[in-house]
Amino acid sequence: MPTRTRGRGVALIDIAPMGDDVYRVTLSEGKTQSHHEVSVSAADVERYASGSSAEALVRASFVFLLERESKESILHSFHLPVVERYFPEYPDQIGSYLD
Repeated sequence: MPTRTRGRGVALIDIAPMGDDVYRVTLSEGKTQSHHEVSVSAADVERYASGSSAEALVRASFVFLLERESKESILHSFHLPVVERYFPEYPDQIGSYLD
């Protein structure tokens, strides 16, 4: 299910599971898109969003990222905990981005 966000003008976040804890994320803004693959383990979900789904955590994480950088600046492939390396506030703030 696509999600609209107010972050930096990106209109839609679409997430598709690819298997083996990997998700393909498409960010759409007007006629442009960026594509990303992010891996999220069960331990990541427990650490950052206990009680939520991996997909919900991925969606919230991209909203978080888009408030801080453009879609073109987001890594094309990464393991979710990498976000914390660039944004140390991520573990403390991600809960407020979950539905």
